[in-house]
Amino acid sequence: MQRRNFVRQSLLAGGALAGGVLTGTGALAAAGDKLDTSSLSDKPFNLDYAFHDGMFSSHAGKDFIEQIKFGHSMGFRSIEDNGMMGRSVDQQKKIGETLAKLGMRMGVFVITSDSWHWKTSLTTGKKEHIDRMKKDCYQAIEVAKRCGAKWMTVVPGNYDRSLPHDQQTANVIEALRIASDILAPHGLVMVLEALSDNPDLFLRYTNQTYMICRAVNSPACKFLYDMYHMQRNEGDIIKNIDRTWSETPYFQIGDNPGRNEPGTGEMNYRNIFKHIHSKGYKGILGMEHGNAKPGKEGELALIKAYRDADNFI
Repeated sequence: MQRRNFVRQSLLAGGALAGGVLTGTGALAAAGDKLDTSSLSDKPFNLDYAFHDGMFSSHAGKDFIEQIKFGHSMGFRSIEDNGMMGRSVDQQKKIGETLAKLGMRMGVFVITSDSWHWKTSLTTGKKEHIDRMKKDCYQAIEVAKRCGAKWMTVVPGNYDRSLPHDQQTANVIEALRIASDILAPHGLVMVLEALSDNPDLFLRYTNQTYMICRAVNSPACKFLYDMYHMQRNEGDIIKNIDRTWSETPYFQIGDNPGRNEPGTGEMNYRNIFKHIHSKGYKGILGMEHGNAKPGKEGELALIKAYRDADNFI
């Protein structure tokens, strides 16, 4: 591809080559290492990794459409965009049209317009929170049509310290059944994300999320398995993936500590990806993390990290 060739030629022109190696601190090769051009391949990965806005902005600029085109030229075939509901209708349509033209998929966006799910909300059982959730579900249906989305992230909110834990669970299940009834006729799926950001969050563990999904008992309510958060909360990633497999249509990635690309922390993502692939997974894995290094160097290091972790066959 022209874009790929341009990036490769830029690297070769900008780096000091000696005996077939790139000297300095280039992202694709540290001093003394051979230049790894495989990280610049436009060949799709074995699994479908979804990048987000800003991840390739040093190469493609601030326009997300241009970043999507660049990501595609590097072999990525999906995106995700937590803030999609906050974009203009025109932006949503342009993103959807670009993805369709490139044969790419739209991953998750967060199904909320005013951050109600980061507060004490569905755990309370209060009508005001359920009504707000319903309003956002109806809005999300229209957003999904414009950008070609199927999956939407939902977080039930924080603990209500005035209520017993089991009663809060019952309130969450009831609210999610209502949301499922709105989304299911449109073939849409809300994926519940268990988080590790603070101890007030109600949804934190795989077994807890699995139980709620089973209780809601709808194709529109499933588990978003964010491996960064689950490593922090409970570990045992591969075994817990197996335990919750039937309710997990979507994964997210982030190494721990640091929440950056694979290979920057303690998690063996090559083994994890190999396991997920061996189970026949055809869904999306969202790259919900930062770049460990800034600028173009960091972006190329990220691409190389995914090529390395994806090299399990």
